[in-house]
Amino acid sequence: MALADAPTVTVGARVPRDVRDELDKLVKSTGRNRNALVEEALRRFIDIERWQLADIEAGLREADAGDFATDEDMEAMRAKYRAYRATEQRAS
Repeated sequence: MALADAPTVTVGARVPRDVRDELDKLVKSTGRNRNALVEEALRRFIDIERWQLADIEAGLREADAGDFATDEDMEAMRAKYRAYRATEQRAS
């Protein structure tokens, strides 16, 4: 993940022992080192958080502009999920 020439800094974090133990299991099973796995986890977390914040901000802009779903839009969505739940219940 990290570029070979990119400067790095040390970041310390306290985690529960079971999290460290799970990380060490991944180190053994993947052959990658702790730093690589922690960096990948942080990058994924940051990407998800950025996406989520951007989506929230877009929704707030839409709301501020008065761009809301119509009653018909909401009913169509409810019908879709009712049908999905019914299908799932029949499958189980």
